[in-house]
Amino acid sequence: MSSVFGVFWRVYAAFISPPRPDNVEDNDTLPPLKIGILGAAAIAPPALVLPAKSHPEVELYAVAARDISRAEKFAKKHGFKKWYGGKDGYQDLLDDQEIDIVYNPLPNGLHYEWTMKALAAGKHVLLEKPSGNTAEETRRMFSLADQKGLVLLEAFHYKFHPAIQRVRAIIDSGELGAIKEVNATLALPKGMLGNDDDIRMNYDLGGGAMMDCGCYTLSCVRYLISNNPSAVISATAMRYSKDPRIDTGTTANLTFASLKPGEEPVRSIIKCDFAIPPRWGLIPRWPDLSVRAVCERGSIEIFNYVMPVIYHSITVRPDGKVPRTEKAYTFEGGKGEEWWTTYRYQLEAFVDKVKGRTPQTWVNPEDSIANMEWIEKIYEESGLGSRPQSTYVLPTA
Repeated sequence: MSSVFGVFWRVYAAFISPPRPDNVEDNDTLPPLKIGILGAAAIAPPALVLPAKSHPEVELYAVAARDISRAEKFAKKHGFKKWYGGKDGYQDLLDDQEIDIVYNPLPNGLHYEWTMKALAAGKHVLLEKPSGNTAEETRRMFSLADQKGLVLLEAFHYKFHPAIQRVRAIIDSGELGAIKEVNATLALPKGMLGNDDDIRMNYDLGGGAMMDCGCYTLSCVRYLISNNPSAVISATAMRYSKDPRIDTGTTANLTFASLKPGEEPVRSIIKCDFAIPPRWGLIPRWPDLSVRAVCERGSIEIFNYVMPVIYHSITVRPDGKVPRTEKAYTFEGGKGEEWWTTYRYQLEAFVDKVKGRTPQTWVNPEDSIANMEWIEKIYEESGLGSRPQSTYVLPTA
């Protein structure tokens, strides 16, 4: 019962009523960092709004939407002080001198334009993944952030949680020997993403399963192997019936350079899927959110690496020994609460970076650029090709 109670407590604290933060003793006289959100997207409440409510150094300040009534409704529901709307709503938010941080959860195809505009306006940016439609877009965004001395973070939130970091720590410890194979899956039941109007099905907006679910799987295998792929051996896409440029699912076979000279390359299979069909055509399936690494002397698997706060398990199977199961909701001797989501850990790191402190974890520009480069290579191998690069050009001063 204690474990069941724990699930309910974590879900309640994380997604329903986050505990209010205590004042930070040495920051009582400093104003909070004011956050502005571009678009009243469905991802915004779990990804930023709720985490911000429990962070003592940030304030939910403004939101912008194309429809000002939608922006107003969102603002009043979630406690924002201001809202902007209409054709110039996004830019009006960026022009607000009170705003320090901009969260960009717009469709993939708009990431580049509005991140460049936000950086040009002097705002730090928390950018939803994937960072852009192409690696070149990603490269340009980080270049501008560097020129401006601003913080830009691609929101691979899973990396900030103790669970996936514990998996990597076990791998890096050498307990199981060198990695031989790492496979990752992020697949969702059919119907979970809604109808054909979903932006994930819009090619011009950077849609596709590899861009959405797939970016996690690629990032995760790269993270656990601590390297970039050396080749895409094969990639197969399930094409969307209403637009064959969109993949509703993709499977890619990758190789990574061996961690020991003269040995076989490390193998990896990543799978992403928007629409797992019901079993026997009737019974809905559970989402598949798993990663498994096979090593020289055993294996390790994590279930639910994407949202581990609800529930997760890390199963370690050393050869010739009794398997064990671990869980990791907090860091030993570090920051964190059991109910903190991946997004809350991510916000902690982002604020630390903006404040000039050293974050517990970070996603650096090279990591974000490399992930987009290999997404493009997988799309090329599948025959679909990259998503269309933005035509936006930042005006020169």
